[in-house]
Amino acid sequence: MTGDDRAFLRPRVLIPFITITLIWGSTWIVIKDQLGPVPPAWSVTYRYVIACAAMFAYAAVKRSPLRIGRQGHLLALSFGLPQFFLNFNFVYAAEQYITSGVVAVVFALLLVPNSFFSWFFLKHRISKRFVIGSAVAVGGVSLLFVNEVRAASASPEAVAIGIGFTIIGVLSASVSNVMQATERLRSRPIASMIAWGMFYGTAANALFALGLYGGPVFEYRAGYWIGVFYLGLIASALAFTFYFKILREVGPGRAAYSSLLVPIIAMAFSTAFEDYHWSTLAVAGGVLAIFGLFIALRSSRPQPVVEG
Repeated sequence: MTGDDRAFLRPRVLIPFITITLIWGSTWIVIKDQLGPVPPAWSVTYRYVIACAAMFAYAAVKRSPLRIGRQGHLLALSFGLPQFFLNFNFVYAAEQYITSGVVAVVFALLLVPNSFFSWFFLKHRISKRFVIGSAVAVGGVSLLFVNEVRAASASPEAVAIGIGFTIIGVLSASVSNVMQATERLRSRPIASMIAWGMFYGTAANALFALGLYGGPVFEYRAGYWIGVFYLGLIASALAFTFYFKILREVGPGRAAYSSLLVPIIAMAFSTAFEDYHWSTLAVAGGVLAIFGLFIALRSSRPQPVVEG
C-alpha cells in the first residue's frame, strides 16, 4: 500500500468521503420531488438560505473569523458563484428535461475536468495508474449513461438540452473545486469561506429567481419543505464542509470520485424507493466504475510542483 493509499484511507478522509457519497446519492430523488409549482431557481434559493444560515452559525460556534477582508470576499465570490449558483441552477434546469438518473450519471464525469484543471492550473502530476483507473471508471459510467438514456422517455432534443445543462453545471462545479485546492483558499478557514461563498451564491440565486420568475413562490406541502431543509442542512452545509476538507487533503481529482459513485448510490436508492430494476448494462457499468476506482486510488498521490 502506497503512502497515498494510507492518506486516502485515513478516517478523517475516508469517513467524510463515504458520508458525502451516501448523502449526494440520495439528493437526486429529493431534487426530483422539488420540481413542481415552485420554480427551480426559488427552490435553490430556499435551499441556500438555510445552508448559508447554518454555515454562519457553525462558523460562529467554531469561532472561525467572519471578517475575511477584501481578498477573502473576492475569493468567496469567485468560488461561491460557480458552486452554489451556476452549478445548482443548471442541475435543476436539466432535471426538467431528463431524468435524475441521467443527470447523476453525467455529473459523475466531474472527475475529468477536475483532473485536467488540477494538472493544468495547479501542476498536479497524474500517474499512469490514476489515468488507467479513471478511464476504466469513466467507461463504467458510460455504460450507466447508455442504460439511463435508453430508459428515458424524453425526446432526443430534450435529452440533448438536459445533458448540455448538466455539463455546464459540471464545469461550474469543477472550477470551484479546483479553486479550493489553491494555496490562497487552503490557508483560510473552511467554515468562514463556505459561509461567505454560500452568502454570495444565495444572493445571486435570489436575484436570478426574482428577475426570471418574479416574487417568491411557495409550496405548502410538508414533503417539499422537509426536502428543502434536508438539501440545505445535510446535502449542502454538512456535505460541502466535508467535501472541501477532502479537496484540500487529497486534491480535486480524487475528491471527484464521490461523484463517480453517486449514480450507483442513486440507483440503489431508486431500487429501494422507486422500484428501479437493474439491467445487465447497469450492473456492468457499476462494477466497472468501482473497479476503476480501486485501480486509481492505488496510484501515487499527484503532487503539486513547488514554484519558487
